[in-house]
Amino acid sequence: GMADRHPDLSRAVWRKSARSSSTGQNCVEVATSRAGLVAVRDSKDPAGPMLVLSSWDWETFVRRIKSGQFERG
Repeated sequence: GMADRHPDLSRAVWRKSARSSSTGQNCVEVATSRAGLVAVRDSKDPAGPMLVLSSWDWETFVRRIKSGQFERG
């Protein structure tokens, strides 16, 4: 079923990303599962869709953000 593809995040501790804006417009929350997966969701819509990445993919994603590869032109 659908739940099979998602990690067990029932005990996950969601924390606001340091990249979230202070005005609360872009609030992203991140949680890590025991299986080493990283989940990302919109704090304004906690029950909404979430992005689930391996920890390696997450580290790569964060590194690219910090290096400015995703900056808007």
